[in-house]
Amino acid sequence: MSYRDTITSIFELQKFGMKFGLDSMRAILARLGNPEAGGRYVHLAGTNGKGSTAAMIASAMAASGYRAGLYTSPHLVTFRERIRVDGELMPEAEVIDLAREVWKGCDPEKPPTFFEFVSAMAFLRFKSAGTDLCVMEAGLGGRLDSTNVIQPLVAAITNIGLEHTEHLGNTVAEIASEKAGIIKAGAAFAGGRLVPEARKAIEARLSDLGVKGRFLGRDFGFETVSVTADGRHVIDYRGPGWNMKGVTLGLAGPYQAENAALALAVLEILGGLRDPSGRPMFDMPEARVREGLILVSWPGRGELFAPGLWPPAGTGRAPLVLDGAHNPDGAERFAEYLRGRKRRKLHLIVGVMADKDVAGVLGPVLAQADRLYLTRPVYFRAASPELLLERIRASAGEPAIPYGLYPEIPEALEAAASEASPEDLVVVSGSLFTVGEARAFLTGQSAVESN
Repeated sequence: MSYRDTITSIFELQKFGMKFGLDSMRAILARLGNPEAGGRYVHLAGTNGKGSTAAMIASAMAASGYRAGLYTSPHLVTFRERIRVDGELMPEAEVIDLAREVWKGCDPEKPPTFFEFVSAMAFLRFKSAGTDLCVMEAGLGGRLDSTNVIQPLVAAITNIGLEHTEHLGNTVAEIASEKAGIIKAGAAFAGGRLVPEARKAIEARLSDLGVKGRFLGRDFGFETVSVTADGRHVIDYRGPGWNMKGVTLGLAGPYQAENAALALAVLEILGGLRDPSGRPMFDMPEARVREGLILVSWPGRGELFAPGLWPPAGTGRAPLVLDGAHNPDGAERFAEYLRGRKRRKLHLIVGVMADKDVAGVLGPVLAQADRLYLTRPVYFRAASPELLLERIRASAGEPAIPYGLYPEIPEALEAAASEASPEDLVVVSGSLFTVGEARAFLTGQSAVESN
């Protein structure tokens, strides 16, 4: 099979929907020789920020000389983003080989879900690559997520908000309990900025397992000492053993300071682990950790897009920021970042999934906008521009700013490029699918790899 055919066959598995439970995943891995067994893992869950936090941890480990695996979802443009080793995308030939191997481990009578299949590919790639540490991002929830077949060295939860309530529970406490399922006896734990209901549920899990956790604000913390012109924070980190001054972050936005503090807490825990002989498992010099946090790349999250690739028509010179905030909590965090950005006018390009809280996703950022461009990515779950307008009118009335409806994202980008002045700011947000398609267009790729 070609790479294109392979990707198509994998995405066809989405028709089987989601499957909650680990029996099927364990059966697939057993047929593959249990490639996940014996690996060293960090496991992350949370409503927002887990991808950024995971990327920071993996980048710092790679900078420290370790072979670091990183498993995240979804991808922005290419499927090969999902399973990385030392920051490198999967080669197309390896995608074909891994998929062929995983199909051998699947029961034709009980087809795997898309996420089970891709998770199995990740475990196979990390084993064959000889990784020293794998950073795994949970997909949906935690307790019954396909990634939850591992025994991590450290489990971490970034934050908890109301999301996927039809699957995870109707309250923050219920959702936190589901996500806390990644915490295992014998593993360490670090928690980010958690509301009291979430922290209480997580602490109950820790108590049941006899695990001592570390929490942001109690056991470790940070202070922002300065902010660069492009929105990157410089922080002081303090933990039980580490005290790092003036750590410059490679990712922009105030929420990335929180993510970095959690990443540093996880790295500090890893740095204190010992193997059976009593020797440190990992040696992470401070200079290398700092280097990893500066060099980390995580596109589409508060990303100031490369000026050389924007605007598409060359008519405007307004800065362009891409952020895939797709729930109310993430939108509020992104809005906080935008409040710190100087501009004359804000041109907001948005596309949102129809099954999302459209008012909650758009509200915090829309409140700052001076012009609105409603569009949609080419994805079956995406709301049409007309539906977005209908949802906005239902929640807040007729938009008080000029707006336009654009059936395709390139049209919206070109319209904003022609209308924005150099003193303005153009923003693409509302969904990672929207941001991914915008990046594909701006970088000259024909389409996002998905069906």
